[in-house]
Amino acid sequence: MSHEPFWTEDPAPLLRVEPGFRLADTPSSGHPGFVGGKREGHRALAQGATALADLQERLFACSRLGDERRILLVLQAMDTAGKGGIVKHVMGSVDPQGVQLVAFKKPTDEELAHDFLWRIRREAPEAGMIGVFDRSHYEDVLIGRVRELAPAEEIERRYGAINAFEAELADAGTTIVKVMLHISRDEQRERLLERLDRPDKHWKFNPGDIDERERWNDYAEAYQVAFDRTSAPHAPWYVVPADHKWYARLAVQHLLIDALDRMQLEWPAADYDVAEQRERLLATG
Repeated sequence: MSHEPFWTEDPAPLLRVEPGFRLADTPSSGHPGFVGGKREGHRALAQGATALADLQERLFACSRLGDERRILLVLQAMDTAGKGGIVKHVMGSVDPQGVQLVAFKKPTDEELAHDFLWRIRREAPEAGMIGVFDRSHYEDVLIGRVRELAPAEEIERRYGAINAFEAELADAGTTIVKVMLHISRDEQRERLLERLDRPDKHWKFNPGDIDERERWNDYAEAYQVAFDRTSAPHAPWYVVPADHKWYARLAVQHLLIDALDRMQLEWPAADYDVAEQRERLLATG
């Protein structure tokens, strides 16, 4: 963690879903691996932003010369957990040319006419990019399961289809980072109340959020099944405590920095004679 000296312990293994993981036993208010509070967290995020931007540029530069590697960040959460804040405060620190952001909404009629992964495959990140799925194919085994939008046997089939799809992405050079922002029911209530109490936040509120909140336990169970069925070495899940927005942003930033660091990216060597081109340029006056 040479880029991030502010971590007292690597948070990645602390947040990664391993066999035996239980969401119900996982705190949503801690900050594993970090000693300090909001002020220190904001300073650390700014420091990490420099490292993330540098590594992202290297990834993008390498792709211009044929490197096929890319990253896919999957963001899942209950409403108000902070997915938008991750996009704004973490991904906002890098060159937007190197980011493919997709916010999946309710499927269109055209999308519903195809397999559930059809629209996902079309948005998979290209070489050199950091792809961000704000919600994802997991909606089809989360809300799909809770709301019974598909038969039980179809939901079961989808877990296998997701595993096969993610293995295919990994084989093609995609580093997959799947994040569930873990917020408590009490914290969600406070954030929803803030949206109702502030006119400048009304646009963020959806009455349907309360309907989904009433199914909190069903969603928790659906997430647990998803973790049990789709966690894999090539596509790990990370459950990030999100009651403190500053920590969630810092942790996701680290997961991206860690993924890029592991690629051991170097600036691509010039495929031309640098000295010769320098002389030519100077000769132009």
